[in-house]
Amino acid sequence: MKTNKILLGGIVGSVLFFLLGWVIYGILLKDFMASNYNQSVYRPTEDTILWAMIASNLGWGFILSFVLNWANVTNALSGAKLAAIIGFLLAVSVDLGFYAMTTMITNLTAVLVDIIVYIVMSGIIGATVGWINGSGKK
Repeated sequence: MKTNKILLGGIVGSVLFFLLGWVIYGILLKDFMASNYNQSVYRPTEDTILWAMIASNLGWGFILSFVLNWANVTNALSGAKLAAIIGFLLAVSVDLGFYAMTTMITNLTAVLVDIIVYIVMSGIIGATVGWINGSGKK
């Protein structure tokens, strides 16, 4: 039964990560991203490698699903808290690494905004996975 929860949580988390990324980065923060990130490193939308994007989203969805299952998280609030912490740590590591070693992120404001977005997105996914883990027969 736990394997089913991991699979369901991973798939739902992956879909949520994709949709939240599209809404937050692609719509709400589109202008912010254009002015605070080096646009020359991005592929044009029509050249996006879809299978790689799907695999990336599956990776994050399943990371959170595995960790939350491993930690026996069975409710939305606990899932949101743990996933937000994991999202924070990942975003700090990746964003500061990119800021230090590339020209992709052009300023610390962009680093901070991305960290906050990642905390929010991870928290939402974690809440959902935690709810899935706690659903069904006890």
